[in-house]
Amino acid sequence: MSELPPKPASRPDGAGIVQRIRLFRQDMFASQPERLYRAKMAEMRTPFYRSFLVNTPDLVHRVLVQEADNFPKSEVLADTLRALLGDSIFATNGEQWRAQRDIINPAFKGCPRQAFAQMRAAGEDAIARLQGAQQPVEMEFVTSYLAADIIFRTLFSKPLGETRALAVFEAFRAYQKTQPLWNIPALLRLPRWVPRMRSKQARHHAGVIRALLGDLVAERQAEIAAGTAPDDLATSLMTAVDPQTGKGFSPQEMVDQVAIFFLAGHETSASALAWTFYLLATHPDIQDRVAEESRLLSSLPAPGDMSALRFTKHVFHEGLRLYPPVPVFVREAAVETQFRGRRVPKGSMVLVSPWYLQRHENLWENPDAFDPDRWETPNGKARKRDAFIPFSAGKRVCPGAGFGRIEGVLMLAMFLRAFRLEPAGNVPVPVAHLTVRSKDGIYLSLSPRV
Repeated sequence: MSELPPKPASRPDGAGIVQRIRLFRQDMFASQPERLYRAKMAEMRTPFYRSFLVNTPDLVHRVLVQEADNFPKSEVLADTLRALLGDSIFATNGEQWRAQRDIINPAFKGCPRQAFAQMRAAGEDAIARLQGAQQPVEMEFVTSYLAADIIFRTLFSKPLGETRALAVFEAFRAYQKTQPLWNIPALLRLPRWVPRMRSKQARHHAGVIRALLGDLVAERQAEIAAGTAPDDLATSLMTAVDPQTGKGFSPQEMVDQVAIFFLAGHETSASALAWTFYLLATHPDIQDRVAEESRLLSSLPAPGDMSALRFTKHVFHEGLRLYPPVPVFVREAAVETQFRGRRVPKGSMVLVSPWYLQRHENLWENPDAFDPDRWETPNGKARKRDAFIPFSAGKRVCPGAGFGRIEGVLMLAMFLRAFRLEPAGNVPVPVAHLTVRSKDGIYLSLSPRV
């Protein structure tokens, strides 16, 4: 029996409010009590705000699906991340969000299958880079390069390139470490003109990322104007219009949207793949089953191969369950309401945490174990319907969810067909910033599979 996958330590008993806020600004997991793995709901009061964690399927469904209009995205988190994401679809609400959605969603229709060739090419290049690479390798960099390359190819019809890959990886990692999840002016809901006292380092790293994306958007605008733009996702987004108003994205708005695509499509995929590769490295019996199933791939993988990778899909889902890339979704109560008989004032923050819901001890059998076969059991099938939300749910579900699932399963199969994975170095410690990453990297040894 393999040891349980790494799990972060919860906050010590008796921690005061100041210590809890300080810990939360550093890492969500470190600030939360262990009882959240069993709680149906939790409330936190501070001088600045009240927050409610909903942690049962019925409450989560109510917040994300049934009464979604009563629980819009929280401006607190959007305000904190605006330096990187601007007014992207991640941060907006109401009519502005509706207009963005109506432009973006049609562009994503059919995108996963259309992007399959780009995914495959990026995977082949990643495998080629790792052939003969010095061991061990840092898998978070490997998967960051891979996921960013896939997004670059899908958006802009060009490979990322090692120089850009390193710049993106270092900038995103540094941004997560230097940008707290909240700031006091945002919590107090002060006007935007009030200085936010954002980290100077975080602003710099956000600027590096946005400058890179801005150059690509400007280049594509010129190609569209000249009639030479390729038929890809960037062109679709930059030429699409809101069916109600006839307006499309401005250059600045396009950079905002591309920034969230990078966060949602690159950073989250990189996190999910890195942790799942680690889980496979520490569970060689499961790894061998994936490698065996990968033989069902065509020599040149094609979309039709995906239906045969049933166990590999279960493995990817199990990785997403144990290490959901986005650890918490932040909403706001637009009206006063009640949760489990408790008053929830208007303006309260409402938190839905895939991390705690997907490891809930009263919902899942052996919740901390890596067990891909659970998805064939009655419990696993039931929980997949009501307690598995790595891509959120309802009308604000991630528009790239289908893309991410195909990408994850295909990359697992391609890599396990090529390599045998073994753990190397220290056991990684999960930390929660914008996404779930490891504190000091994930190191694995890769050897050719014969």
